[in-house]
Amino acid sequence: MVAATRLRGGERSRKGSAAMAASMICSRVSAGLRHNSSRASLGAAAAKVLGGGPGLFSSHGFQVQQQQQRSLSLHEYLSMELLQEAGISVPHGLVARTPEEAYKIAKEIGTKDLVVKAQVLAGGRGKGTFEGGLKGGVKIVFSPEEAKDISSKMIGKKLFTKQTGEKGRICNQVFICERRYPRREYYFAITMERSFQGPVLIGSSHGGVNIEDVAAENPDAIIKEPIDIMEGIKKEQAVRLAQKMGFPPNLVDEAADNMIKIYNLFMKYDATMVEINPMVEDASGIVMCMDAKINFDSNSFYRQQKIFDLQDWTQEDERDRDAAKADLNYIGLEGNIGCLVNGAGLAMATMDIIKLHGGTPANFLDVGGGATVHQVTEAFKLITSDKKVLAILVNIFGGIMRCDVIAQGIIMAVKDLDLKIPIVVRLQGTRVDDAKALITASGLKILACDDLDEAAKMNKSSEHTTVRHNSL
Repeated sequence: MVAATRLRGGERSRKGSAAMAASMICSRVSAGLRHNSSRASLGAAAAKVLGGGPGLFSSHGFQVQQQQQRSLSLHEYLSMELLQEAGISVPHGLVARTPEEAYKIAKEIGTKDLVVKAQVLAGGRGKGTFEGGLKGGVKIVFSPEEAKDISSKMIGKKLFTKQTGEKGRICNQVFICERRYPRREYYFAITMERSFQGPVLIGSSHGGVNIEDVAAENPDAIIKEPIDIMEGIKKEQAVRLAQKMGFPPNLVDEAADNMIKIYNLFMKYDATMVEINPMVEDASGIVMCMDAKINFDSNSFYRQQKIFDLQDWTQEDERDRDAAKADLNYIGLEGNIGCLVNGAGLAMATMDIIKLHGGTPANFLDVGGGATVHQVTEAFKLITSDKKVLAILVNIFGGIMRCDVIAQGIIMAVKDLDLKIPIVVRLQGTRVDDAKALITASGLKILACDDLDEAAKMNKSSEHTTVRHNSL
């Protein structure tokens, strides 16, 4: 697989390979993947809606979109702005970052029927609880004063939902929009699905509810319409889906037009998934999108700068943010042996052999083929920021990557971070003798090893030594 990745070449291919490898790792490593995706429910819903299968969604419940390398998620108000720019009808609303702004926006909207939505990248907002005690991240209010009061209990507070866990997620802004009265609610989504070899439209007459439950209890209520990615979406496909979803005859064309616009947005911005729940027949007789969740392919960063500039790093794990800044492929796991490897395939093999000898990997970390001393140091900072890490295994095959650069980075990191935990280093390839000389000359307690199997055994032994030392 590593060889194939090299043949494809380029940084984009390397990151794509790492993401694919990471998704495979999830099923091979017993340690669970941390929920890096801020909107994991979006992927989980699509996985169940599509019925699992051999595509992007594995039977283990993990998927490419849930990993840091593959998926960028935006706040609801930003997703709604993208829909509006595409000519799709959405409720009028604006974002507020202070209670005072919330009051002004509520007055500006000019209606007493308003909805205040906490902008937190996590599913289950409506059933969440704020650290101040407020129940629910989506509230209906009837005056600017009430909008201000509710906003003051959301902004600057952490929201706790099933997805955020005990850490919660900070709410830095609220989305205030007019309240609409739908006659009927529908579910609509677009995702990339390998089993369909491209995009697939997903629709249901059961909107505004948990779509996973619908898929589990009534699979026939889920309608799928594959799209030929080369030919693009056809009007008759959108019309057929709208009819099957149950839109009334007078609104079928309008619903189909909205689906086409959403598909065009999906393709234009390199989205991996768009979910509209619900898409509604409004009381005024029009089709509207009441909520939007959009995930974007992180490999499209180079041509989607506008979208990636919108990313809210306060909603992400600090390690994911630091990894992105250092251009490292990092995914935290639940073990206690840190890994620093170059190449996705070698990373998989390293993690497997750690498991073989009774250890558990603490992370997936691929420094790639062109890492600098600075990147190696940053990699060590990432690994050791996890307090569970008791030992570190460095496994480098120096083809493109020079072993002496890795050695310099290791030495600098050990000195700068004053590391006390055992470090086992296995280096092979370009300038390996220079690397070994540097490590020896440093006088640091870095254990060198030529054999991967032996390195894994040494690391496991070092882990036990650290545990015994810490218990004394």
